[in-house]
Amino acid sequence: MLTFNNSLLDEKKLRFNSRSSGQKWFFNVIRAILIGTLVVYAFDCDSAQSGHKSKKHPHKKGSVSSKVVHKQVGKASWYGTKFQGKETASGETFNQKALTAAHPTLPMGTKAEVTNLENGKKVDVEINDRGPYTGGRAIDLSKAAANKLDMKKDGTSDVKIETQPPTK
Repeated sequence: MLTFNNSLLDEKKLRFNSRSSGQKWFFNVIRAILIGTLVVYAFDCDSAQSGHKSKKHPHKKGSVSSKVVHKQVGKASWYGTKFQGKETASGETFNQKALTAAHPTLPMGTKAEVTNLENGKKVDVEINDRGPYTGGRAIDLSKAAANKLDMKKDGTSDVKIETQPPTK
């Protein structure tokens, strides 16, 4: 039969329960950090569920900011039938019926709003090619984009090009 010395057991309990002031301070700091973290996390989850938009991140994930990244005024021209079905600089096949454009420097895939300064009409295009290669022009639009701006008859128009930050 096994017996225990109760006085020894009680002494070990006493040592375990009596922490030094340094240990108490350490555990209190850890406890405060954990509670603070939980409070911040709970507040953040609550504000996300209530639809609150923080000042630091005013837009929902994946939304496009209204801040203009690139703004340019210049001449636009259009290209169509001659290039139909050919490969663009982005690797896509050119489709004159799509709302696309060629720009000398904007990154491929950039979304741009092009405004015809002569009549105020606007079109949203995606940059998928390089150009124009004719001097003095800022952008080459697909035939469909040129039609939306009512510039096809003239061949060129003065335009304003504005881009938004890419979606994430």
